[in-house]
Amino acid sequence: MMMYFDSHIHTEFSADSEMKAAEALREAEKQGLGLVFTEHLDYEYPAAGEEEFIFDPAAYWATYEPLRAEGKLSLGVEMGMMASAREKNAAFLRRAPFDFVLGSIHFLDVKDLYYPETFEGREKREMYYEYLTVMRDEIYAHPFINALAHIDYIARNATFDDPELSYGDFTDDIDAVLRALVETDTVIEINTRRLGTPRGIKDLAPIYRRYHELGGRYVTIGSDAHVTAGVGRHYARAHELAHAFDLQVVTFRERKMQLCET
Repeated sequence: MMMYFDSHIHTEFSADSEMKAAEALREAEKQGLGLVFTEHLDYEYPAAGEEEFIFDPAAYWATYEPLRAEGKLSLGVEMGMMASAREKNAAFLRRAPFDFVLGSIHFLDVKDLYYPETFEGREKREMYYEYLTVMRDEIYAHPFINALAHIDYIARNATFDDPELSYGDFTDDIDAVLRALVETDTVIEINTRRLGTPRGIKDLAPIYRRYHELGGRYVTIGSDAHVTAGVGRHYARAHELAHAFDLQVVTFRERKMQLCET
């Protein structure tokens, strides 16, 4: 049996994190977890006056490869998927031998979903339809990603009265995303960020059930930690969610899937 991995971690190579690698690894060891560092790559970052969320892959690899050698750490990237960044994203991956590529949707129409003002003047149904449509299209357009991160990212900071991405409200649109994953052999992540509340689990569970029904079999688990206290957070709940729908927890090494249990 392999060890389990928290496959979504940000260290100081990410523009929005100051976490030291050693701190993250110490915390993971306490929990019996391996880690995958997934530093942010978001070209054309839209916030005025701020630089793009990019990093030097050669420096990243040179700095962390000695830590990777023990086998409890893999080195990946969280890649922001946008139509305008497709070629840049593909070119970036040729600059280092990444273990894992996690694809994300952080922006709509070059507006950051992190900020409440992005939701001003928008209707929820229209905006979530756009989000899921872009997600589906970019999965097909990024055949080099290994997994899709946080399908419910839009719900984190949405200002609607009910921000949840409920399967019953967006059945066809979510199904289109899940079919894209299955057809491209892309794994879905169980992101643990919103598993701390019953509502978060309630609205995510039908999505993972449907993923299995459509032929999906594998998941990564990721805390999306940017600080030490976030490493491994709610991991056990994510593991229970995976097993509830007969989904195998995996991680990646040298871009190859590895089972975390046999």
